[in-house]
Amino acid sequence: MKLPVVSAKECIRVLQKAGFEIIRQTGSHITMARKEPSAKAIVPNHKEIADGTLKNILRQADMTVDEFVKLLKD
Repeated sequence: MKLPVVSAKECIRVLQKAGFEIIRQTGSHITMARKEPSAKAIVPNHKEIADGTLKNILRQADMTVDEFVKLLKD
């Protein structure tokens, strides 16, 4: 499945649905973490997140593109 074009706000909302919480923000980077299963993801606070950056966020969050898109549509 193709990566969607999302803003930081949308990405954070999807990660929160997946059990992540915002733990801190340093400059324009928002650090999110989840306890079970343990994972940490860093989201840049941009209007549009680049494809490579979104792929990296999904890798950090241990999510597939399909899982991300499903939560995005919910």
